[in-house]
Amino acid sequence: MGQSLVKNYIHIIFSTKDHLPLIKPSFEKELYNYIGGICQLQECKPLIVGGHLDHVHVLCMLSKKTTLVKLVQEIKTNSSRWSKKLNKIPGENFSWQNGHGAFSVNPREVDVVINYIKRQHIHHAQKTFKQEYLTFLKQYKVDYNEEYLWS
Repeated sequence: MGQSLVKNYIHIIFSTKDHLPLIKPSFEKELYNYIGGICQLQECKPLIVGGHLDHVHVLCMLSKKTTLVKLVQEIKTNSSRWSKKLNKIPGENFSWQNGHGAFSVNPREVDVVINYIKRQHIHHAQKTFKQEYLTFLKQYKVDYNEEYLWS
């Protein structure tokens, strides 16, 4: 085969440190756009970035040139630094929780995931981030130790 052809849709989820509700409506659009720009720089085309007060969802196409760990590290490091530099959250020391979740997405389900991310504010009127995240872990049959999950 003369070409390396790759199309990996990845749904990445991570939260603010200590799950603090720091992503206020006045800040979220700018933050999500910034995170999308980081994805672009890593050649990982963002399809949607969204979330709620204490967490972010990123649906992107993972580049064949970038590892998932490097992408998440770039997103978290640069967006945290950007927020602190611009003092986007006055009085708070904005940072991300260690770790992340990342789940492969079937190409036929991309629209479902996009709509899910678009509806985060509605969704979280009924369900906490912890409930949501545990649902993903169970749905994808991910082994985890709850002792370390939230620290």
